[in-house]
Amino acid sequence: MPSAPNPTAPDAALRRGERAEVSRALNDVESTLPDAATRTRERLARLRAANAFARAHTVGITGPPGVGKSTLAAALVRALRAAGRTVGVLAVDPSSVRSGGALLGDRVRMTLDPADPGVFVRSLATGGELGGLARSVPVEVLVLSAAFDVVLVETVGIGQSETEARHVVDTLLFVVQPGSGDSVQFLKAGIMEVPDLFVVNKADQAEAEATARDLRASLAALRAAGVATEEFSVVSTSATTGAGIVALVEALDAHRARLLASGQLEARRLEGTTAWALTAFARRYGEVGMARRGGREAVRRAIHAELEVGRDVLAALDELDPFAAK
Repeated sequence: MPSAPNPTAPDAALRRGERAEVSRALNDVESTLPDAATRTRERLARLRAANAFARAHTVGITGPPGVGKSTLAAALVRALRAAGRTVGVLAVDPSSVRSGGALLGDRVRMTLDPADPGVFVRSLATGGELGGLARSVPVEVLVLSAAFDVVLVETVGIGQSETEARHVVDTLLFVVQPGSGDSVQFLKAGIMEVPDLFVVNKADQAEAEATARDLRASLAALRAAGVATEEFSVVSTSATTGAGIVALVEALDAHRARLLASGQLEARRLEGTTAWALTAFARRYGEVGMARRGGREAVRRAIHAELEVGRDVLAALDELDPFAAK
């Protein structure tokens, strides 16, 4: 009589970063089939119980189109691999107006070694989401966090209402290019207080030094106005030549170290997951469902309480179903 399948064997393969199992897990996350959703919930519960998500540093890369986010991400991957770290990448592309799928522009621009087992790249479409992220990204970040040392999430872009990336990563990079005026525009838009680290890419261009200086002045103005209390780092890089990439890795490590030393990392992840889950609740159950649970603030508190005791985000949304028979 054949022995029963071991449900933790796929988890072990995932945690080793085996591509086939990572792809299988992400396929389940993106699927709309009930069986796939069940498998995802069960897998996330097992991984959480094994504290599998603690290993990874999750990093978001955002900024206006054309600043070189994909090239910068590829340069970061190469530097991290040279340091012996494994990397998972979620490259979020615009949706095709015909198929609804990802246009794969980001993945094409990432010149990485396809044979390197320590790198995994996943492209997915935004599905029209304003935040520059697909709806499945927060859960996919969790899956990749169990498999790799660093998880990079590249968004489509950032704008006045597009700050969701902040909710799904430990460190958010904001990328600008020389002479673009982005720092001033995004200061006006209220976006500058969202990121944790600022990167002036294409630093080999003539106006790079002036742009970095203007960016530091804008950040100082935020602190003086009381909008921000932290002194943010500004790093100049050239993704094409590799200049400044090692300094960027060091700045990322320093930010994670500060979060760990201050005890803010877990709190940040909890608050970010709560914010994402609140949005997911509104999408799933609508305003009527929100009202049945006592309104937006009541739902936020309920989600926070569910997550604080260790319930998985998908299970929490099911538990709070306002239309379920009691």
